[in-house]
Amino acid sequence: MGRIKTALIKRITFKLLEKHKGKFTMDFKKNKELVEEFTDVSSRKLRNVIAGYLTRQIKHKDKEKPRAKIKENFSKFY
Repeated sequence: MGRIKTALIKRITFKLLEKHKGKFTMDFKKNKELVEEFTDVSSRKLRNVIAGYLTRQIKHKDKEKPRAKIKENFSKFY
């Protein structure tokens, strides 16, 4: 099981994704630099946690595939 992220981490991450969606990639190091540029987070650990969560969200969205619509004929049941 993974670590649970606090509401602060999630709120900052989703705001960054809204404002600068196209700039973040699946590369943690690049995202870490972008988080430092776009926010005024003073803690290095907090910056790394936000960058890690951003990277994870982007990877998750890339894996997400639209579900195929299955057309079934239910007329035989009714």
